[in-house]
Amino acid sequence: MLRFIKNHRTGKLRTIPDKLRRTAARRHLTRFAWLSIIAAVVTIALKTAAYLLTGSVGLLSDAMEALVNLVAAIMALAMLIVSSRPPDDEYQFGLGKAEYFSSGLEGVLIIVAAAGISFASLDRLYHPVALQSLDAGLIVSLVASLINLLVARQLRRVGELFNSITLVAEARHLMSDVWTSAGVLLGLVAVKATGWQQLDPIIGLVLALHIFATGIMLLRHSIAGLLDTTLPPEENAEIQRVLASYKPHGVQFHDLRTRRSGAHRFMTVHVLVPGGWSVQCGHDLLEQIERDIRDRLEDIHVVTHLEPIEDQASFAHEV
Repeated sequence: MLRFIKNHRTGKLRTIPDKLRRTAARRHLTRFAWLSIIAAVVTIALKTAAYLLTGSVGLLSDAMEALVNLVAAIMALAMLIVSSRPPDDEYQFGLGKAEYFSSGLEGVLIIVAAAGISFASLDRLYHPVALQSLDAGLIVSLVASLINLLVARQLRRVGELFNSITLVAEARHLMSDVWTSAGVLLGLVAVKATGWQQLDPIIGLVLALHIFATGIMLLRHSIAGLLDTTLPPEENAEIQRVLASYKPHGVQFHDLRTRRSGAHRFMTVHVLVPGGWSVQCGHDLLEQIERDIRDRLEDIHVVTHLEPIEDQASFAHEV
């Protein structure tokens, strides 16, 4: 499939393949990591100010998570730069897996932040402190949350569009921060309405559990990517549908294997055809199968192995 782009010098339209268009665009994903860094710096300042105004441990937990966001965003920027490098003699499959280190570190940092929030909340639960200037603190925290919400939506859209686990992880982390902030704000409103000061640290503990669960999810997802787990069920099913469409023509398949490395998908499959076919005929079939699969799934590297269907050795599955 082709897309048209305009030459700004001549004003004429020319076409570029989708794959080249996506590859060029992925090289510019670092701008979104910079967006996340800027948002983290701004929200750290706002949430720290809100904590200093109110003394709320809930807002303190919010500020701590914003600090985690900054460290994670810097790591995301570094990994996006590394993963965008083309394959070379040493890394012949590219460096796409570098993105998993970013999301894994983010998961660990989220868990550490959850532990810090828990300790601060428990201390405040046993040593309550009257909150101050709640109105100003609520307004400042609300502004910070809106910034995170807008940035998270943008990062998720771009991350899903270009299959970047780093940007998707950043988006999930920021959305977790948004929900955390929402809980803190509701808690502060409840404290202001009821005067029950201990409600603030209780909310902090609840939010720490939520943040901890988010960190575990990101960590598991990153480990799964590094261990070469298979593609998602819906993507494997799409591949199976393509292969099944050739079976009525006397073609069989076995040893289908799939994995993902960052933004790239990989698959191998053995294709069994009548032994009397010419080399050219078998080659043309493999080319068509690979094209059909690439039409269904973007950024997939397909490796096929041709075998004669009459030979029993062709059905021996690899370990």
